[in-house]
Parts: sequence; C-alpha cells; structure tokens
Amino acid sequence: MTPLDLRITPGTHHPRRWAALVPALLACYMDLLDATIVTVALPAFEEDLGASPAMLQWASAGYTLAFAVLLITGGRVGDIFGRKRAFLTGMGAFLLTSALCGLASNPETLVAFRILQGAAAAMMIPQVLSFIQVGFPSPERPRALAMYGISLALGGMTGPVLGGLLIQADLAGLGWRAVFLINLPVGAAALLGAIRLMPESRSESSPKLDLVGVLLATAALMAVMYPLVQGHEIGWPLWTFLCFAAAPPIFALFLRHQRFRERDRGAPLIPPRILRHRGIRAGLPLALVFFAGTGHTFVFSLYLQGGLGYSPWMTGLTLFPSSLGIVAGSMLSIRLAPRLGRRVVSIAALVKIAGVLGVIYPIHVLGPALTPWALVPGAIVIGAGMAMVSATLVNIVLSRVPLPDAGAASGLMTTALQVGSAISIAVLGTVFFGSLTGTGDHRRAIEAGLWVCVALFFASFLMSFLLPPSMNDRSRGDDHV
Repeated sequence: MTPLDLRITPGTHHPRRWAALVPALLACYMDLLDATIVTVALPAFEEDLGASPAMLQWASAGYTLAFAVLLITGGRVGDIFGRKRAFLTGMGAFLLTSALCGLASNPETLVAFRILQGAAAAMMIPQVLSFIQVGFPSPERPRALAMYGISLALGGMTGPVLGGLLIQADLAGLGWRAVFLINLPVGAAALLGAIRLMPESRSESSPKLDLVGVLLATAALMAVMYPLVQGHEIGWPLWTFLCFAAAPPIFALFLRHQRFRERDRGAPLIPPRILRHRGIRAGLPLALVFFAGTGHTFVFSLYLQGGLGYSPWMTGLTLFPSSLGIVAGSMLSIRLAPRLGRRVVSIAALVKIAGVLGVIYPIHVLGPALTPWALVPGAIVIGAGMAMVSATLVNIVLSRVPLPDAGAASGLMTTALQVGSAISIAVLGTVFFGSLTGTGDHRRAIEAGLWVCVALFFASFLMSFLLPPSMNDRSRGDDHV
C-alpha cells in the first residue's frame, strides 16, 4: 500500500495519526505566522516598494479577507473531493503564493499575491480540524485539539518576533522578502510529510459542490468582512453600514437555499442539520464574542510602539511571554477537558479576564515608567486562558457533528473565529483611536480598549453555560455517520 492509498473509513482510525498530525499542525502554524508576521514588515514595504497607506493596509488585510470568506467553501471541498487532496492542493498553492509574495516587485502585485495566499490557506486549514475529528477517537481528541490550539497561538505570537528578527538580520540581503520566503523550507517539509503520512477521507455520500451556495455565502461574508477590514481605517463611511445591513438578508437567502438543497436531496454547502446541534448553536456565537475580545494584542502593539516608542523587535519580545501561557494552558486543558467539559470554557474566560486585568494594572500605575517585566505575569495568564478556550471550545462545537459533514462544520467554526477576530480589530481599533483622538493619551486609549476586552470575556463566561454539559456524547459513538 502506498502512502496515497491510505484511507479513513467509518469505525477505523489511522494507526499513524499522531505522526500525520505534525505536518497538519505545521500548516496551521504557518497560517497564523503569515497573518501576523507582516505587521512588522509594513514600514519596509513602504520604503522598498513605495507602497501607499492603502496598499500597506491591504498587504495585511487582503490575506485575512480572502481566508475568512473562503473557509466554508474550503471545508466543503475537502468533504467532497477528499480532505487530504484538498490539504495538499492548498499547501502547494500556499507555497507558490508565498514565493510570489517574496518576489513581488510593486505594491499591487504584493497585495494580489497576498489575497491568493489567503485563498490557498482557506483550502488548507479546514482540513486539519476535519482530520482531527475524523481520524482520532473521542478520548484522544482533546489532546490533538490542544496541540492544534498551541500551533495556532504560537504562530500568532511568534509572527511579530520572527518578522522583526528576519528583517533586522537581512539574510542574504533579502530584507522584508524573507518573511515570505521562510515558508518555503517549512512548507516543503510539511507537504512531504502530509504526502507520506496523512490518510485520505471524504464524505461517503459523494456530494456535489453547491456553487450557488458558495456565491451566496461569499457575498454574505464579504458584506461583513470587507467593511470590518476597511472601516476603522477610513472613518466608517455610509457604505460600510449599508454592507452590514445587506449581510442578514443575503445570509437568510443562503439559509433558504441550503434548506431547498437538503429537501431536494442535493448537497448544501452548510447542511442545515448541523445547525440543529446544540454545540453548534451555542458554540458559534460564543466563539464570535470571545474572539471579538482577542484584539488586545493589536491595540497593545499600537500602545507599545506609539505610546512607549518600542521598536517592532522589542514589541514582539514583550508580547512573547503569552506563548508560555499558551503552552501551559493547552497542557492544562488536556487534563481538565475530559472531566470538566464546558466548565473549562467558563474557567478559561475568567482566567482571560484575570490576565487582562493583570496588564491594565501596571499600565495604569506605572504609565510611562512601564517595563516589559511588569507585563509578563498578565501576558502569561492571557495566553493560558486563550489556549484553554481554543482547544476545548472547538471540541465541544465539533464533537456531535456527523463525520460526512466534518469539513463543512470545521469551515464554519474557523470562519466564526476569523470573523470574531476581525470584529475585535475593528471594535478595539475604533475604541483605541477614538480615545486617543479625544485625549491624546496613549495610556487612556489602551486602557479603554482593554476594558472592552474584559466586558467581552465576561459575556463569554455567561454564554459558556449554554454549551452542552459534556464534550463526549456516549450514545453517539466515535463515528457518527
């Protein structure tokens, strides 16, 4: 049997699933790395390519927009054509577009390749959650999902640090191009490992792709994501609110079309039956609210550089202790999740609140005399709370979804996380800059933004009691088809 012949069928689990998880997690790490690493490279883009402020914004936002809008479609493509095939296709396209970004000669081509890179990631990333759901038995999933959470969080936290290091080192005279070309050796290793180790799986019903559903879902998400990405930078003109107003009717039309497809024995992009699961109904809104508070890193970076004059490299180092908390929180969730279920999410939301308060206090008391060491305890606690929520909530949301719909549910969950993160940047950016404009005081601006985070995490704590009481439905079994 060659590596490409490996299959997961209902009732079986791949014997080399833990080894196969490694290249999948490398892909997740690269995704979050690329979403954050460019934040420290923007001045270099401006200097070397002559990029305008709008082009600088789109060099960062274009990736996020394409990724969020196409996640649901990417997940369903894996269900239909094979999750391994979709992963390998997305990974190959991700490596190609990374190389093209590194070779870009002007701002327009860089933005175009960044959008294509986000689209490639949207094909690749949903397959990872699908693989964990399909390929691991229930007792092993919390550990696998904790490792998934670690890879995402480490990618997000190490991006600014690694980006600052690569630009400062100027390896082989590459300058900012190295932040994209670093993907090539890492991605090649992940691609070869996936070819060798990852098993294939797909929906047993062989559905066809719902193209009308793809168009409606894309339109609904664009109506939300585009103004979220652009709005706080351009002062929230009227058209941004018109887009928001258009999103619910488009989404309602999408749901009506999905019900029609299901009644007509077609294959809807998001099967309405998965929306009836309590984990989905309660977990997706909670994910939106919780991740709407995770933009504290964004506004905190603005405060450190704009208010305290930190360099990008120093800013990255100051944010890095959260990674230690991420590792600790992920390991803790492995032990607690099987026994406490949804209570881990409740506890983690309180931990997150404690961490943010642990950052607000030294900022308020020390002001301009603030040192990075004063922020370390709060940063570690913030990272721990983030990791505990990420792994546990994903497991709760996806554990009851039938395996043929694993890709669709994974894409839906990841989309909720992305939309929540975009909402966070829009809301916290507006609060931060609004306070800064009114007072001129960076300390008051960051405190205002962080108190919004506290409110959102408290709302998440209350919403956590609506989640199913246990992640493992013993009556369902591991392979609900």
